Amino acid sequence: MTAHQTIDRPVFPAETLDAMERLYPLQAGLLHHRLPDHPLLSLAALADLGERLPAAQVEYNPGDLPVGIRPEDVPSNGLLIGETIRTIDSNRSWAVLKNIESETAYRDLLLGLLGELKPVVEPRTGAMLTPQGFLFISSPGSITPYHFDPEHNILLQLRGTKVMNVWPAGDERFAHRTQHERYHTGGHRNLPWQDAFEGGQQRVPLAPGDAVLMPVMAPHFVANGDAPSISLSITWRSEWSYRESEAHAANALLRRMGMNPAMPPRWPDHARAKTVGWRILRKLRLVV
Repeated sequence: MTAHQTIDRPVFPAETLDAMERLYPLQAGLLHHRLPDHPLLSLAALADLGERLPAAQVEYNPGDLPVGIRPEDVPSNGLLIGETIRTIDSNRSWAVLKNIESETAYRDLLLGLLGELKPVVEPRTGAMLTPQGFLFISSPGSITPYHFDPEHNILLQLRGTKVMNVWPAGDERFAHRTQHERYHTGGHRNLPWQDAFEGGQQRVPLAPGDAVLMPVMAPHFVANGDAPSISLSITWRSEWSYRESEAHAANALLRRMGMNPAMPPRWPDHARAKTVGWRILRKLRLVV
């Protein structure tokens, strides 16, 4: 069954596009969606999808984790991915299915949703590059630890509730420039947590029909409610986001040379020299 057989009207109402006009690309904020119950997004379909995907596209672990935890300290939940999803209501776990666009039906769904956003997105950050989709399945009370991501992202809540805790992107009080440099040169997305960060965030509660716009590299953690949760994250990159990544990677190189480069600006046109230099080095295969 294709996406178009079950979606017969726009998923994002006019009020959501108006909110995007105000928020995108720099601010987090609450949006709304009308994605109906969909055969591709049932718990059974997600368990089957998880069993089909390569291991590199599946991540799952216990959900009762600290907000701040090192990747190497995350334990296994002792289950397989299919079992994790099918028993998510009671196994105290958290799972993500990555790059679901590798399957044709899910890619069609993803591209249909992103297509509705193009009139708002492309005048601001240009072409929507590298579309990717992620599905999150969480047990009651589970925590997704403090981290950031390189994509422009809208997360649609489909089942259950959660609270997205989002800190300002580019604010070094919550993610120092060296953490950006580490990530953009191959490090993990998880960030060091300090209890002093609490209170500096924007809290965005989500229930079915709600969505949240997440800026590129905005630190956040997710606290699930008292029921199992399913969320769909639709993401894209832009020349803007790639330049920001390259500026941080160039800074990492400068730091290894003994310099102390400044945090790149949030609008990376102002970091053009660093990004162009990084692209030249990469083309010459002097950096990875």
